Parts: sequence; structure tokens; C-alpha cells
Amino acid sequence: MTVFWLLAPPMVLAALGMVVVRKAVHSAMLLAFVMIALAVLYADLDAPFLFAVQVIVYTGAILMLFLFVLMLVGVDASDSVVETIRGQRLLAIVLGVLFGGLLAVAVAQAVTATVVGLEDANAQGNVQGLAQLLFGRYVFAFELTSVLLITAALGAMVLAHRERLVPKPTQRDLARARMQRYAETGEHPGQLPTPGVFARSNAVDTPALLPDGTSAQQSVSRSLRVRGNVRRVKPEIDRGSGQ
Repeated sequence: MTVFWLLAPPMVLAALGMVVVRKAVHSAMLLAFVMIALAVLYADLDAPFLFAVQVIVYTGAILMLFLFVLMLVGVDASDSVVETIRGQRLLAIVLGVLFGGLLAVAVAQAVTATVVGLEDANAQGNVQGLAQLLFGRYVFAFELTSVLLITAALGAMVLAHRERLVPKPTQRDLARARMQRYAETGEHPGQLPTPGVFARSNAVDTPALLPDGTSAQQSVSRSLRVRGNVRRVKPEIDRGSGQ
């Protein structure tokens, strides 16, 4: 009972934070905390099989699947507040209230009522009793759950897959596009020299000099250009110093 009261308040706070936080990665990490704490509660209730399944399957597999989907697909914070289905917020609130009421009733019955039948179910051992229920009485529901998990994995693969609609550009295509952009906008077609090249100083705030003697302002960091910390260099090249 002590373990429950130590873990229950942080679990509730983490569950609330999982819904409230803006970033999906933070939500997934809070979900991991809830799952691990739930596994500790299983261990405290002398259910080693559920403890192992909670850690290996849910925390180690399903949660990692969520994280992989987030990393591959990418979910921006602004995307999470956009309703893609009409009325989904109202439906989510109604279902959340019903689920909260169900949890409250279950916790009240677990606290006030007397647990019966647990010794008979674990007469041959906790693992053996669960195996008889999973692969005997509830085998159909168990197989449907496995199909659901496989469907989730396939859905993650489909979401992460990106079909190429146009051929991959070659080096010739990239060079042609770069030269065309130079002809239209005057943008330098090649890679700019680093700060200080051909200048009188090789400091990071000294713009490089182009072959025609003009300074390449784009070779200096943008933050220095915004603050006005770029040095002015003479257009002449100091050939004697080798710079």
C-alpha cells in the first residue's frame, strides 16, 4: 500500500502532463514514466509476469514504436492543436470523463471491497494462471490484440514512407539549376570562401574577398551581420603577406 501511495500521485501528474504538454516527445517520455511506475505496482502486487510484460512489451516495444514514428514522421507543436476530424475535441472530452469515472469506480471498489478469487487463480502459479486465461478462455481476444499491434506497426511504416514523385536530381541537374539561379538572381553559384580568406585578417568577423576584390558579406555569420560587427576590408589583396 505504501508503494501505491508513493507512485500514484506522480503517475497522475505525469498522465495529466502527457495530455497537456505541447511537444509530442515530452508526452511520450511522460507516458514512459507512467508505464514503468505501473510495472512497479505490478511487482508490488506479486504479479511478476505482468511486471515483465509491462516493461518488455509496453515500455520497451510499443513506446519505442511511438518514438520512432515521431522521429520519422515529425510532429510539430503547431500540428497538435489543429483539428483534423470535426468534433474530435468534444468527443475526446466526453470519452475522457467517462474513462475517468470508470477508473474512479474501479479504484473505489479495489480500496473498499475485498479481493476474492485471487488465491484460486494463482493456485498453480501466477504465470500458469495467466497462460490458461490468455491461451484458453481469452485466446480470441488475445489474438485480436496481436493483430492490432501489427496493424499499428504497418501504419507507422506507411506514415514514414515517402514516395518520390519526381526523379532524383543528378549532379548535372543541380549544377544547371545553380547556374540558372545565378543568372536570375545574381546569387554566388559556388561555395563561398570562409571568413578571412584573401583578406588582411583571418578573423571570423572579417569577410572573405572574392577574386574581383570585393568582399563576400555572406561568408560572415548572420548574427555578426545583424549586429553590425563585420569588419570593413580594403578591396586590394595583400599579395605580399600571402593572404
